[in-house]
Order: sequence, then C-alpha cells, then structure tokens
Amino acid sequence: MASDFFHPNIGGVESHVYQLSQRFLRKGHKVIVITHAYDDRVGIRYMTSGLKVYYLPFLVIYNQCTLPTLFTSFPIVRYILIREQINIVHGHSAFSALAHEVMFHAKTLGLKTVFTDHSLFGFADSSAIITNKLLKVMLSVCNRVICVSHTGKENTALRAGVDPNRIFVIPHPVDTDVFRPLSTANQINKSDKLTIVVLSRLVYRKGIDLLAAVIPQICRQYPSIKFLIGGEGPKRIVLEEVIERHSLQNRVTLVGHVNPEKVRDVMVQGDIFLNCSLTEAFCIAIIEATACGLQVVSTKVGGVPEVLPEELIWFAEPSVEGIYNGMVRAINDRKRGKIIAPEKSHEMVKNFYQWDDILERITFVYESVESDPIETIDERIQKFWNFDFPTGMFFLFLTIVCHFLFKLYSYFEPESYIELVPEFDYNGMRKTTINNNNNNNNDDDDADNKFNK
Repeated sequence: MASDFFHPNIGGVESHVYQLSQRFLRKGHKVIVITHAYDDRVGIRYMTSGLKVYYLPFLVIYNQCTLPTLFTSFPIVRYILIREQINIVHGHSAFSALAHEVMFHAKTLGLKTVFTDHSLFGFADSSAIITNKLLKVMLSVCNRVICVSHTGKENTALRAGVDPNRIFVIPHPVDTDVFRPLSTANQINKSDKLTIVVLSRLVYRKGIDLLAAVIPQICRQYPSIKFLIGGEGPKRIVLEEVIERHSLQNRVTLVGHVNPEKVRDVMVQGDIFLNCSLTEAFCIAIIEATACGLQVVSTKVGGVPEVLPEELIWFAEPSVEGIYNGMVRAINDRKRGKIIAPEKSHEMVKNFYQWDDILERITFVYESVESDPIETIDERIQKFWNFDFPTGMFFLFLTIVCHFLFKLYSYFEPESYIELVPEFDYNGMRKTTINNNNNNNNDDDDADNKFNK
C-alpha cells in the first residue's frame, strides 16, 4: 500500500488504507504501507497485527502531500520493494504524489500496480487540468484501477482516458461491529429535542459555507434542536463567526478534532446526521452514521445516491435552501414515524457493506493482475510517445532516466546483496500469545513479562 495519507493523519483514505491492510494481514497475506514521515514518526513502525509501515523522510509541501522527487526516491523505494519481496503495489488517491512515485518505480522494477481513486474531479479549473493530465499518464501503465462508485468510475474514465474494462467499482466497507446503535436506541426519538451531528473536515468542498448559512435558519425554526459538529479545518472560523453573530453558543457545539476510535461515540449522541458536501465520490461517513442508527440527510452530489437506499437517506440540493428543505422534510418524517428503527438500519448496512465481500472483490482484482504479462520498457516508452507534447516527452524522459538508475543500482547493489525480510506469521503469534495468556493466567507472571519483552 502506498499513499501520502495514512495514520496518524485522519481521513477517509487514511482509515481505508489502514483497515484494508489489517484485513489482508488477518487473511494471511503480507502487507506493508509506504507513506511519508509525520513529525517525529520517521523510519519503520509496527502497528496492530504486525502491520509494518515505512515512514519515509520526504518533504511535505501542501495538505500532507509530498514534493515529487522521483529520482531521489528511487533508491529507497527499490530497496524496500526488493527487501520486502513485494509482488503488487497498490496506490491510493489521485492527490498523493508518493503513491504515483512508488507505482512508477514499481513499473521500473517489473512489478504489477493497482490504483484506487477515492475522489471526483472537475475538468475546467487549473488544478484539475494538471491533476487529470498526470493521472492520464500514470494510469496508462497501471494494471487495474478501482473506483468507489459508478459515478467515480465514469469520472475517472473520462478525465484519465482509462479503458472502463480496467476499472472495478468496489465501495468502502464499514466495520459494523464498531459502528452500532446504542443499546437504548430501539425507540425512535419523535420529540422536538433533536441533536444534529456533522462530522467532516471543515473545508469548502465539504459544504461548510452552506452549513454555516443553514444553521441559523434551522435553529430559528426549531428552538429545541442542537448541533454537534466534529472536525477541523480552515472553515472553522466561519462557523465560529455564525455562532457568535447569532448567539448560538448553547445550541451549537464545536468538538474539534475527533480521533477515529471516538467517531462512533460522537455519532451516537445525535439523532440526525447531516452531510453538506459539494462533491463526493463515496461518503463513508453517512454509512457509519446509518450503522449507528442515525437518520441521514445529505446533498445529492457525486456518488452519494449510490451509497444508501432511498428509505435510509433524505436527499437535498447543494444549496442553502435545498439543505434547509431537506432537513425540514427529515424532521417532519421523523415526527410521523416514517423512518427505519436504528437496529434495522444497522442490519441493512451490515448486509450491504461487509468486509469479507469487499476483500473478496479486491482479491479478485489482485489475482487478475498477477496473470498480466510484465510490461517492458519499450512498451511503456511507446505509450508515453503517443501522448501529446510536452507531457509525453517529459514522462518518456523520466522513464529512460529511471531505467538507467535501475541498471546502475543493479550493478553496484544487485538484488542478491539486499537482505530479504524473513517471513513471519503474526496471526500464529497472536493465537499463541492468547493461548499462553489463557493457560498461564496468574501462575507465571515472570515468564509472561519475559515473553512480552
């Protein structure tokens, strides 16, 4: 797995990469994560279940994205991929320069690559034009592409020129053992005292400006309603100004940054979950909220209409008036009892988004990649040659230089000089540890302490 976005950073991509890696480890596969350093988190770290993470000391320039270096990153990426005996490199997020670099180097080493696109992009603004051009070139030599919704698949196929037959639609799953309703939430709250929960990054793309405009209207219409808003971002100041201007300190609570393990604890404090996003390929938060038994109101954008059936979500247009009307409809339906009970909504999500099903589908993608022939440098050069100038020439030059570096390092530091990481069964170790703890419960504390050390 390769991405700029990983723990301890918080977000949908970060959570997905972590959970996906953990699940494959439990299935007996070998998985490592390559990301950039976070503060003093540099080097190799081991996480739960033996997940090995390489925090590389690369320069971060903007929004946790690294500065593209390509040539300087080749030696360390080559060393890691050979030492860990990697077969497939799976990059995540079109925004991640590190993911593209690692995938590029993997192709130089003759490895197979898979890419997951987690976002939707436009076509007109300058940043989208540059990103789409980069993505088009990088995905031309990528074996398979995964999108999280059919809308995302269409978007990626159009902006990156990818053959739709190479794109698989696999949604994000949810751990329904973690995201579940309160045991006391069997009865639907039909009173006027409702709590509306918002959990997202406080940025423009998440519709925080719309949220700031609709909060005073909802509070004015429903005197007993309160808002609980979690997350951080540059738009927090907008919400603080609205709270101050309308004297809503007792009705709107900004809880700030929410750790992943605390997300469910925040969600179950509410009755309605509100998503105001302006664009979404797939909104994992609304699935988590539904699994927790909350009624969901969301803007009808991107891949959101594909996420939940109509009886579990109230759609709104991405405007102040649209969100207000959507909230009014949801509250009125709640008072009339026209919503599904929390336990039933939890069971529906559990059936829709099971981890075992998602793992099986991703495994199928990996297996289909393994049967692909290894792409030669001549084939990659031919693909880049067919691109327009100067993009094609630039990547053709990068390919030739990286191939030269590959030959150079293969001569001065051949693969036979690199010590391979020994195989280790973390699942077996975990089972052995549990059995030892059960058998020697209180009898051999000294031996247990020695083992733990």
